[in-house]
Order: sequence, then structure tokens, then C-alpha cells
Amino acid sequence: MTAWNDFNDADAQQSGFDLIPKGTTVPVRMTIKPGGYDDPEQGWGGGYATESFETGSIYLAAEFVVTAGDHAKRKMWSNIGLHSKKGPTWGQMGRSFIRAALNSARNVHPQDNGPQAAAARRIQGFHELDGLEFLARVDIEKDGKGQDRNVVKVAVEPDHPDYAKLMGVPSKASGGGTSGAPAQAAPAYQTSAPQRAPVTGKPSWAQ
Repeated sequence: MTAWNDFNDADAQQSGFDLIPKGTTVPVRMTIKPGGYDDPEQGWGGGYATESFETGSIYLAAEFVVTAGDHAKRKMWSNIGLHSKKGPTWGQMGRSFIRAALNSARNVHPQDNGPQAAAARRIQGFHELDGLEFLARVDIEKDGKGQDRNVVKVAVEPDHPDYAKLMGVPSKASGGGTSGAPAQAAPAYQTSAPQRAPVTGKPSWAQ
């Protein structure tokens, strides 16, 4: 066995990763990096939300890890909007993304408005989003240094033609994904996941 201080047989360092092509659909696991911001009036607890020191906007700092396929273990980061002083658009975009992510994770057709589907789109807290696994479409945008980076802005829902294959679930027996019928009966969701202890303060990356 090589001595711990002898690095001659270590693998050569990789020069870097090529970007995942824009539009690629990948399965991901989303985790929320806590920023320590709570707003009991909004129901935001557990320290999951982050407040921007620069703009005052509130968001969830999400990390997405690809769980399978050619790009397995690759990581991407995006912010999910909750509130902006500039208007409702930021928060509405965040709500739309979370709705789609829940549909994707829980195999609920976006046009299904039945009671089970409605229950599947409700959460008791942000802790239910921490660890959520769903399909995502990869996008590319510029980072703060002007370099291209992969991000996740869109969750792929069960009406997508590749959803059943990529998620490993039975495809719909009939219809083309736009009939308004559920892709599969969604069970009533109850969470037993423990809520993370409240976090105080804001880490430097939240700036």
C-alpha cells in the first residue's frame, strides 16, 4: 500500500469538465444550502431561505447533482426565487419551478388537477425540497466572471416524451401527454423527514 505522503501513483488532475450540452435532460437530486433566513408570516422556516445582502431578494440556494447517465455526479447550482422587492415575477418563477419539480419527482401530470395531484403539489416546509429527485433540463448561462456554467432552470414533467424512460416508471397507457390525465396515480404524500435545525447567520457564499 502506498504511503499516505507519496503521491506518485495518484491519478493525474483533470483539466476541467466540458459543459453539459444545453437542453440535455438529466435526473438530479436537489439539495438546499441553508442561508439562515426565516419569515414565519410566509411560512418560511428551518433556516433554508437566503437573503441577498445586495438586493434584499429572498431565494433558495439549490445544488443539483446528476444521479445517473453520462454526466453522473456532475453538480450545478441555481437560485430559486421566493421574493423580490422589484415585484412578484421572481417569486412567481420560483413557484412555477417548484411546482414542476414536485410534478416531476412525484409523477404527476401538469394538467392533472385531481385531489391526489393537488396533495402531491403541497409541501409542509422547504425540508421536503431538500433531497428531492426529479428530471431537469440543463441550461447554460454566464457566471459572475463571465464564464459559461451549467444551471438548472426547468424541471421536466411527466408530459415530456422521455420522462417515463428516464425516470424508470411505466408510460401512460393512452394519450400523448397532453390529455390532462395523470401519468400515474399520485399517492397522498405525507412527509416524515425531520426538519433541519434552524440556522443563524448568513454564509459568505450567500452574498
